[in-house]
Formats: sequence, structure tokens, C-alpha cells
Amino acid sequence: MIDSGILSPLAERCRPKTIDEFKGQEHLLGKGKPLRNMIDSGFISSFLMWGPPGTGKTTIARIIANSSGSIFHQINAVSSGVRDVREIISKAAEAKETGFKTILFIDEIHRFNKGQQDALLGSVEQGIITLIGATTENPSFEVIPALRSRMRIFKLNELTEKDITSIISSALKDDPVLSQWKVDVPKTAFDYLYFISAGDARSALNIVEAVVNSSPEDDLLEIDKEKIENIIQKKNIIYDKTGEEHFNIISAFIKSIRGSDPDAAVYWMARMLAGGEDPKFIARRMILLASEDIGNASPNALLLAEATFSAVDKIGMPEARIILSQCATYLATSPKSNSAYQAIEKALSDVENEPLYAVPLHLRNAPTGYMKNIGYGTNYKYPHSFPGHFVQEDYLPPNLKGKQYYLPSENGNEKTIKERLIALWKGRKKYD
Repeated sequence: MIDSGILSPLAERCRPKTIDEFKGQEHLLGKGKPLRNMIDSGFISSFLMWGPPGTGKTTIARIIANSSGSIFHQINAVSSGVRDVREIISKAAEAKETGFKTILFIDEIHRFNKGQQDALLGSVEQGIITLIGATTENPSFEVIPALRSRMRIFKLNELTEKDITSIISSALKDDPVLSQWKVDVPKTAFDYLYFISAGDARSALNIVEAVVNSSPEDDLLEIDKEKIENIIQKKNIIYDKTGEEHFNIISAFIKSIRGSDPDAAVYWMARMLAGGEDPKFIARRMILLASEDIGNASPNALLLAEATFSAVDKIGMPEARIILSQCATYLATSPKSNSAYQAIEKALSDVENEPLYAVPLHLRNAPTGYMKNIGYGTNYKYPHSFPGHFVQEDYLPPNLKGKQYYLPSENGNEKTIKERLIALWKGRKKYD
């Protein structure tokens, strides 16, 4: 067992010091690639690194600072504010007067609000600081345009199984503490470490360190799947309920239902639930989908979706997962139609772009004698007074006569609706 109380974490001890020690991100750090060229030339411009946790964003920033000989300041946007930024900018301005460059690295820069990000603009533009930002979120959504325009954006990829294996192997070999142990890691354990860490090097190293710390001081330590499972009971689920991955996964979920794939729908829903998503958020989205993508092709879809929300609210997790699964699979296997959605969109377009035509006199309400005298409600045909409780009548303004917004599909219940409308409006409306 290691006395970890007097040591920095393994992930920190193993942090690469030079670009040649770095594992992964070859598309940015390989020979002739953009970040490598920046380091080799010594000309460091402001840039943003966007990628999943544990892919090396902080390490790259430190390597660049060391290689350029710049003064390096690191802050986290969660715990820092404008005051901290201004203090660093003030120091950077003084350093610039004496010929020193300053790099300000802001981790989780997407957590800064607009005002905090605005505070960086002048110093970046004037070259007082070189700003390096790190974010797990799409900077197009989370970083203000004025700041993005002053910075290059580099996308970091999730580390591969080969990268994770190489990082762990190097740690076991080169770390001054772990190298004292005879450690055996079979391939199945490497595979499982990659799976359980979800491509996050820091998470993988933390697991290895925890396994070693919990093991007796035997001559040979084997890190196997069973020991790993004893340390961590749950896979590292990458899911930020307020970030881009949230929107990516809910988008995949909705599109899977729309595409009538119940298996994919349940998988993406499981990803959300395992990541801690509010089950009522999922239920709300299914209510909307029931109208937008199924509509009158299967009217019961909306009823089930609404009942699902009510049941989830009453039952709660973990049992609510069963109710959500029932609804998702029902919606995915239902006949689809977006005719109701298209109808309101087309009608709203005419309302916004056409003149606001007057209501025809025969459709107007006539609660007073005066209104009746000037023609309100005159010649209105009461449908229930005619055979079949229907009569062909004009209900749109004359300028929109014959305009059709709702065009039922051939799917599910809408096929019956379409046949009925064709019979009712024969000679007046076309549904083919």
C-alpha cells in the first residue's frame, strides 16, 4: 500500500513535461500539425481547446508555457471571477513592459458568463496575455463570438484504447512509486480500464492508483478486472446535463424514435438516465414528439406520453425507467406523421407574411341585434342541420379560398382521416 497522503496523485505525477512524452492527439501534435508547429516555432497565439475530460488539455497548456518560457497563470472558471482575471492582466501588463510574455490558461472557460468573457477581450487583442482556454462544451454555444474571433479553436479527440494502454504502461514503468512494484496487467484488464474510464486518462490512472493503494504489499500485484470492479462500481458516464453532450444525446434519442428504431431509442434513453438526467425532462420531450412526429397517425401516442409524465412524476426513479421505456418503445413503433406540425407551420407563415384578412361575415358572432342587422352571421350553414352533419362551406377568408394546410399522410389512423376528408370535400379540396 502507498502512503498517498504525502504524494501528489498519480495522474499529476505522470503528467508529461514535453510534447514528445505526450500520448494521443496526433492530429494536433504530430509532426507538421498545428499545435506542434506552434510549439516548435515559439510563436504562441491565443487558442481554445475543446474536447472530452481527461484528453490532455491542461497538460498541453503547461507544455506550451514551459517550452515558450512564458509566465504561466492557471485558473478555473468555476472558482474564479473577473477580479482574478484583472489581477492577472495587471501583472501581465507589468511583465510585458520588462519583455516577458504571459499565458493565462482558463480551464472550463465555458463556465464564464458573457461579462466575464468580455473582460478578457482587450488584453487578448492588445497582446497583454496569450489566452488558452479549455472547454468540454462546443465553443460555438458557450464562448462569445467576439472572443472566439480572436482565438483559434482546436478539437481534441477522446483517447483511444491504444493511448490509454500506453499511458498506464508508462506510469507503471516510470512513476517512482509504482515502478517499485512488480505489477502485471493482462490485456483483459487494459481493455476493461479503457471501457470503464470512457477514454479519460485521468480517470484510468486514478483507478490504477486506487487498486494499488488497496492491495497488500505482495511481491507481485496483478491488476485484473475483479480488482478494478472492487474499486469502482460504475462506468464513468460522460454526460453533462447542461452541456453539449446533453443536447447530442437527446437529439439522438428523438431521432431514433422518429426513425422507428426502438432499440436505439432505449439505448440513448439509458445513456441519459445513467448520466443522471431528470426523467421528467425525457417524459416532456416524448409528449412533444407524440404530436410533432406521430400526431393523428396514432392519436393514442399523445395520451400515453402524457400519462407517462404523470406516472414518472408520481413514481420516481428507479422504477420510472420502466414506464419511460414502455412509452419510448410505443412511440418508436407507432406510425409516423408530421402533418399536424406542418399544418401549423404553414398557417403561421401565412399569418406572418400575408395581410390579416377580415373574418367573413357569415362566420362572425352576432350577440346583439345591431350586429345581426349589419350582416354578422348571415347565411351561416349549421352543419348539424344537414345530412351526415356536414355541408361544404367556406371557412377561410376569400383571399385564401382553397388553401390547404393539413394534408394527412397515408400512415396509421391518418389514412382513414384522409379518406374521410376526400369524401367530404370532393370537388373543393385535393388530398392526393
